[in-house]
Amino acid sequence: MRLLEELETEDFRNFLRMDVEVFEELLNMVTPFIQKKDTLMREAVTAEERLVVTLRYLATGRSYEDLKFGSAISAQLLGEIIPETCAAIIHCLKEYIS
Repeated sequence: MRLLEELETEDFRNFLRMDVEVFEELLNMVTPFIQKKDTLMREAVTAEERLVVTLRYLATGRSYEDLKFGSAISAQLLGEIIPETCAAIIHCLKEYIS
């Protein structure tokens, strides 16, 4: 996401509640589970966008309707992306979750 590239380190931390390095490590872990392929009809939402919107949802508790304006992803698709990405995070970090 272009927005993330423009954020200063502290702003990035405030936006997603984690450091850039932690985000990149988590992205590398979950990408195989959340990455989708483009179709003839549309480009897929990238793994990075999926993780960002999920972390933003978890960090703020904002509704899907509210998140759609900042992400340009429909509320209906957010309703699919966020649970899928949460499941991938849990799967990848299960050894750290009690």
